[in-house]
Order: sequence, then C-alpha cells, then structure tokens
Amino acid sequence: MAADSMEIDDALYSRQRYVLGDMAMQKMAQSHVFLSGIGGLGVEIAKNIILAGVKALTVHDTKQCTKWDLGINFFIHEDDISSQRNRAEATLHRIAELNPYVHVAASVVPLDETTDLSFLKQYQCVILTEVSLLLQKKINDFCHAQQPPIKFISADVYGVCSRLFCDFGDEFEVLDTTGEEPKEIFISNITQSNPGIVTCLENHPHRLETGQFLTFREVNGMSCLNGSTHQITVVSPYSFSIGDTSDMEPYLHGGIAVQVKTPKMFYFERLEKQITNPLCLVADFSKPEAPLQIHVAMLALNHFQENFGRGPNIGCLQDAEEMLKIAMSVSETLENKPQVNGDVVKWLSRTAQGFLTPLAAAIGGVASQEVLKAVTGKFSPLQQWLYIDMLDIVTPLEKMGSEEFLPRGDRYDALRACIGDSLCQKLHDLNIFLVGCGAIGCEMLKNFALLGVGTGQDKGLVTITDPDLIEKSNLNRQFLFRPHHIQKPKSYTAAEATLNINPYLKIDSYINKVCPATESTYSDEFYTKQDVIVTALDNIEARRYIDSRCVANLRPLIDSGTMGTKGHTEVIVPHLTESYNSHRDPPEEEIPFCTLKSFPAAIEHTIQWARDKFESSFSHKPSLFNKFWQTYASAEEVLQRIKSGESLEGCFHVIKTLSRRPRNWTQCVELARVKFEKYFSHKALQLLHSFPLDTRLKDGSLFWQSPKRPPFPVKFEFKDPLHYGFIVSAAKLFATVYCVPFTEKDFSEETILKIISAVKVPEFRPSNKVVQTDETARKPDHIPVSSEDERNAIFQLEKSILSNEALENDLQMKPISFEKDDDSNGHMDFITAASNLRAKMYNIEPADRFKTKRIAGKIIPAIATATAAVSGLVALELIKVVGGYPADAYKNCFLNLAIPIMVFTETAEVRRTEIRNGLSFTIWDRWTVYGKEDFTLLDFINAVREKYGIEPTMVVQGVKMLYVPVMPGHIKRLKLTMQKLVKPSADKKYVDLTVSFAPETDGEEDLPGPPVRYYFVQEDN
Repeated sequence: MAADSMEIDDALYSRQRYVLGDMAMQKMAQSHVFLSGIGGLGVEIAKNIILAGVKALTVHDTKQCTKWDLGINFFIHEDDISSQRNRAEATLHRIAELNPYVHVAASVVPLDETTDLSFLKQYQCVILTEVSLLLQKKINDFCHAQQPPIKFISADVYGVCSRLFCDFGDEFEVLDTTGEEPKEIFISNITQSNPGIVTCLENHPHRLETGQFLTFREVNGMSCLNGSTHQITVVSPYSFSIGDTSDMEPYLHGGIAVQVKTPKMFYFERLEKQITNPLCLVADFSKPEAPLQIHVAMLALNHFQENFGRGPNIGCLQDAEEMLKIAMSVSETLENKPQVNGDVVKWLSRTAQGFLTPLAAAIGGVASQEVLKAVTGKFSPLQQWLYIDMLDIVTPLEKMGSEEFLPRGDRYDALRACIGDSLCQKLHDLNIFLVGCGAIGCEMLKNFALLGVGTGQDKGLVTITDPDLIEKSNLNRQFLFRPHHIQKPKSYTAAEATLNINPYLKIDSYINKVCPATESTYSDEFYTKQDVIVTALDNIEARRYIDSRCVANLRPLIDSGTMGTKGHTEVIVPHLTESYNSHRDPPEEEIPFCTLKSFPAAIEHTIQWARDKFESSFSHKPSLFNKFWQTYASAEEVLQRIKSGESLEGCFHVIKTLSRRPRNWTQCVELARVKFEKYFSHKALQLLHSFPLDTRLKDGSLFWQSPKRPPFPVKFEFKDPLHYGFIVSAAKLFATVYCVPFTEKDFSEETILKIISAVKVPEFRPSNKVVQTDETARKPDHIPVSSEDERNAIFQLEKSILSNEALENDLQMKPISFEKDDDSNGHMDFITAASNLRAKMYNIEPADRFKTKRIAGKIIPAIATATAAVSGLVALELIKVVGGYPADAYKNCFLNLAIPIMVFTETAEVRRTEIRNGLSFTIWDRWTVYGKEDFTLLDFINAVREKYGIEPTMVVQGVKMLYVPVMPGHIKRLKLTMQKLVKPSADKKYVDLTVSFAPETDGEEDLPGPPVRYYFVQEDN
C-alpha cells in the first residue's frame, strides 16, 4: 500500500500525530523491527515502539522466566516462572495487546556467532539488548553492509550504568531535524544594502539561527523578495541579514519571512570503529569527562565477561580489582587514551549483576525514540553513544557491607544488588501520593510496582487520584489501559493494572481533583502521613497548588511533565531546595482583544476567534439564558417588572434571544446563513467603512500595513464546500442548543439549497460604532443597554407572549460543552469552517482540520517515549529522596529526544531571607504560636515578639487582611479574639498566617516573615 494512502486512526493516535506528523506515522506503519532480549530494558523498548505503531515487531529471547524477572519485566508474572516459559513467549500476548495495529511475533531460536544473519534482511531496524559485544559487532557489520543499511541500535543496562549506541549507515537523511513548527516573522524594515538587514516587529524576537533558510511573502516595495529563499545570518535578536539587496526597489511596508525546513545528512561509523574513538552525547555538563569514563568501564565489563564467561560477582572486591586492571589496558587501545575513573569501574563491577529498572525506563525511552527516527527519518539521530549513570545513588552507600547487596531469593534481588537491602526496605515502607494517572502516572505506577514501593508488611501505601475517565486517545501512551477500559475511571483501572505487575502493592485510589475544594480529603493530616508526593499533571495551576501544600506540610515533591519529545523533572526537598513556586514560568501570551475582533494576522488568531464564537453562541449565551429563567418564573413576571422600571440584569440579551429563537430546522439553516453574512461580509464592509484602504495614521504611515491586514467580504457560494460546511455545522449546533429536532434527511444538499434560496439576507448598513485599535485594551465585561433597546425589549417580549412563544419550553436552552475528540458532534466542523472563512476574508493561509483541532482544543502533543524516559528519571530521584541524600545528589533534568539533548543540572539551593539582627528564614521555615480561647490579636502580636524578638506590623490570612494599622478600624481589631477574627470551622485546630515587620529605615517596604501557624488552643505534647 502506498505510504500516502494509509488511513491513520486519529482517535487512537491524535496526540502522537502532533509530534511526528502524518508522513512519519505512515512510514512507521510500514516498518518491520527486530528486538533481541526481552528483559527489563527490552520490554521497555518493545512497549514504547508498539504503542507508537510500527507495522511489525519480532521479539527474540532464549532465556527462561525466573523470579529475578518479576522485579525487572512488568509483563512477566509468577505463573510464567512456575511453568518455566520462555521470556519472549510469556510477554508476547501482553505486549501485543498494547496496539491492535502492530503485528508482534516471538522468536526463540539461538542467536550467536554461528547464526546465518540473512534473516535480518526483512527488517528496517535491529535492536540488541543483553547481547555480547562480539556478537553486537558482527550483527552491526552485517546491518551496515546492506543496501540500504539496516538501522542498528544496541542498548544495555548493567547495575547503575547504561549505554545506547546507534548506527544508521554511512549516510542518513533527515527531512526535519527538530519537529518544530516553521517560524513566521513579521517584518518592519529591510535595508537597501549589502548585506540587506531585515528587522522584525518590535517586541517579537525572531529566534532564528545563522545558516537557516527563509522565504518571503507579502513584501511591499522590495517585491522581488517575494517567493525567494535566502540563507540568513543572525545580527541581533530582532534582525538578520539576507545577502545583497542594494539593487532592489526600496522597501515600503509589510512582509512575512517564513522558515524553510531543509533536509540534513547525518554520517555514522560502525561499532568497531566507534569503540576506539567514540562520539558521545554529554548529558551532565558538570562532568563532561563522564561518558568516556563509563565507556571504558563498560568495555572493561564486556572483556571481563568474555574472559571469565560470567559477570563480576555482587560486591566482590577481587572482581572489581580485576576489572580495574582490564579498564587500564582497554584505555590504552582507545585513540584518546582517556583517564580511568576507579570509582566508576568499582561501582559498575559491584552492581553489574543487578538491574536498576528506572534507569532502564529512562534509557529505554531514548532508545525507542531512536528506533522511530531510524524508520521515519524524522528528528536528529543520536550520534552515536549515550551514557547515563546513577553513581549519585550508590556513592553514599560506600560504607555498607557487601551482604546488603546479596540476593535473598525474591523479586527485588536485581534492585537489591544496586542499592542494598536497607534502601529496598525503605521503598517498601514508603507512603507515597501520586497525583494524576495519565501517561506519566501509568509509567510511574509501573516503576513503583517494580521497586516494591508501598509493599511493606506493616507500613507503606501508594495513594493515587485522577478525576478523569479513560478515552481512546489515552491508549496510545497510557499503557496500563486497554480498549475495554474506555469510559472507566483512570485511577481505579490503573490501580488494578498495577496489582497485575506486583500483587503485593498496597494501593488506595481516589477520583477527586486535588484543589482547595477537596481539602477535607487531602487535609494537612493527609499530607503529613505521606513521605513523598509525585505529580503527573498537565497544567501549571495544579502544580502550583500542590507545591504550596507540600511546602506548608514540609513534604518532598517530585514534579515532571512532557510536551511532545520534550520533558522535564524537578526535585523539591524540604530545607534543601527551592520549591516549584520559587520560579515562575512567563505567562502564556494572550492574543490582544482588538487582534481577535478586527485585526487577525495569523491563522492562530482566526482559530481562537472561531473557538470564542463557539463558546459564546453555544455555551455561554444558552447558560445565561437558562440562569435568567431559573431566577424569574415566567415571561409575564419579567414584562411586569420591566414596565414598573426595574432593571433586570441580562434581560435585554435574553429577550432578544427568545424573540429570535428558531423553532424548526428551516429557521436554524436561515439563522446560519444570516450569521455567515454578518461574520464574513458585513464585518469586512464595516471595517473598510471605518478605515478605508488609503487611511493614514498621524505620522503619515498607512493604517493597513503589516501586521494589520485589510479584510475583503466573502461572497456566499453554495457550491463552495467551505461555505456549505459552515452552514450545515452552524445549523446543526443551533438546532442542538434550541432543542430543535432534525433528521439525516435534513442534511441533504437538496434540503439545504431549497432553504437557503429562500433566505432574505439583510443588506449591509454601516454603523458609527468605534472599532478598538488599542492592543492593550481588554474585552469589556458589560456593554451598556440604551433606553431605545429597553423599549424594544418590552415590545419584543409582549409580542412573544401574545404569540404563545414564551411558554415553559421556550424558556430553556441546551448549552453545549466543547468536545474536540468526537467527530460526529459537529464542533470541530464549525470551528474549522468559521476559522478558514475568516482566514479567507483576511487573506491568511488556512489550516486543515488537524491543525485547527490542536490549536482550538489546546492539545498537548504527546508520545510514549518521552513519558517513559521522564518517569524513569523521576523514580531514580525518588530513591535518593527516600535515602535522605544530601542536596548535591539530586538532579533536575531537561530533555528533548528529537534533537536529542538530555541535560542534568543540580537543584537550586533554597534562598535564605534576612529579616534583621541575624534573624532569617527560608520558604521551609514555619514559626508557631499557641493560643487559648480568649487570645486576642494583640496577644498574638505580643507572642510573636516575645518568642522571635521582632514585632509584626501586618497580619494576613490568605488574601484577607487581618491587621494593617493604616487601614480604618484595624486598630480596634487588636482587642478582638483570634477566634472571632479568623472564624475557623469547628474541626480547625490552627490557621496559617503571614506576618510582616517594620523596616529598619523609614521609606523602605515592610519585611516579609515566614508563615506563622497559630494554634487556637495549646496542643498536648
């Protein structure tokens, strides 16, 4: 089947389509992949690439399931061990269930130095895990020699070290190296010079890089630039040069420069050559030498395995010494002869028999993305090695005896070999609260199950919550869910699926949001019982709220998130680090009201306008209509009240809606046709009436110049699919909100044409309404109603009552909630048609339904590879938090698997605020004051002064000012009791207050203090 004719299941793949694009999705759906080794790393890679949607995957393994596998492979169960099943056969149907579009087969035949490798020719990509280095070289040579080359990837996790290697052949072409949307830059000036300097509109940096290509359009004056492509050199954040423009016409105004994506060639060397002169990605810039040191250590491990036919024994010092000798000689064979790091070799030797599952999740996520790059040519491939180590976890365990790491014959032996039994026990006894059971949440629960979190005999519990139900689009990344789970609660379903991985896990699941309204459930007492909180959320507001609760209750928090191939992790530890709220992301730029209403310049503006129209017409107005008639019993009562001079809020708009209410399908189509004329013709004519094309500003420049685009009225054409689509979708939505029945026959072209032909479209009459041109102006909350409008309302309401068109049924509408993923409801049909008609009116490039859905639905692009990698990194930090590690052990991470980059940074040390006289505090400090029943505000102020040696000048509770001396009446409050001022609920034992202190010198601002927790009565100690 031709690649471009393949149908993509948007209901399943929609979030991933926004990451990869359709061309890459179609290439992927034709690719055959071979994966050897279905241990802890192999199963991670298999999961991710099956979810992504390759055509076929063969999983190869020759080993039998053992108890050990229960702690590393989430798809191997206890009955697989008792029945001595092969690992590939045991996992086959469980991984195949992840995606019905992927054909999964198992292979159990031996793969060794004597195997004829010609069977690999049927695959586009070969991935090796748990394969000896000698065999890796042999298979790599075979793959590299094919025409076209078979893309080769090898990945390994040994104890606390991991490596990934890629070879995609001598030359590998990538059509899109980053996956970012091509940038569009509005131009304010172009010089006539050599080189010509292009300047963007002020406050809009171009964010381009030297060497990129741009094409130009809509340039006035220097019009020969239009349609031409130029390589640029960045001059400043707001300007760039494009070559000689000195012979061109002078620039007048306008113009848009659009980035052109150009293919890039990547070059690879075979494994044999790369071993001696490795090209490594540096992940931690504080340790740029680390990749080479781990490279040497892991090569030494491979040689040790070849020499002795086994790996070094757990915690064995003799084996570690032997491996160090091998590392010294290995280093001499490499081109750069890197220095050997004894600690890296020693810890690799001590833990190599073990397996750190979160490390496999992290490196497996990256490896899976490399597989997708190999079969699609989308994004920049890894060149050619990536090493990730977790020496931060084991270094503090130096003084532990080797018996700590020895196997005990249970499912945690692989983990125990890496982190010791004491730390394993701490994980078992952990109380953890996971907020969110989406993509990251599912991955986190899998990590918890493999680590044995919350499995302690007497202690330990995993608490999870998520208010959402499972939808089909979730199945592409939220791997604990299956098609039969659709419309079931995420948290209950995720809990059940996690128990399949580890039946000894104790798990409590809730379906409430974590927000101020649920503080009776998630109280301070609840937080105090938790050892760690992990967030798996998709919005900043929720993160900020949970962070504030963690700070108030001195609880560690690990946050993470993804957007497409990008991801981040952040560790927040009481008294050591800053909190999430300590840094603020810049607020999302809002589109100015006047741009949306009258002066769109980009397709994003027209999509937002269409989304706002949908919200206003089909949700907001119907809701206000219903609310009004719930307040007033009948139309007659409302008429009487207006006539007696009462002003009823919103009555003018409600009566207008009632008088124009369509009562049958014909009237719904007529209303849609009238709206078409109003939105796409009259609006343009009105703007051109207010600002004719030759209008000039005070400085003499043209009013209609970039980024302002003059509109031109759209003439209705029944045969134009865009015009017809708007009429049908709008009529359908009007019929829904006005409770008008319709049938399939009503949508026939014949019916619609008949109705439209008879519509009398109102003629355009220019008005003298002022058009808002100020970009800082906000949308007005209330538009005043004139006395003429009021008289008109009385007349319209009387008419409706007399016509029997204000009865009980007429006083109800059915508001619609926007739902982007249901193609049958007409919501996206309306928004796409309305947006593209407005784009046509302003001569803006239209957007297809796919792009419109992403922008209108505010869809966050998502892919399983990034979520798996991020959750693995979170679980690694969790081990450190549980171990009570020092501040320098924790790492935050930012990654972008597309480029690819992975950057580890140290956490930000908590800031200490000086008050005065050596008194200081951090966000984690909390002062306490114990009161009694008759304790007054003055007593509270005196108590703070006596206990902490400084007198508060201001006391605030949340947003409520309890005491600000300069405010009228506040001095009198000093005599009031704290009970009366705060008005606590009966079960409230304390309140958190914020206090400020007088500055040391007049004229300065008051000094802030830490939160003060005031207990209403003395607590029993």
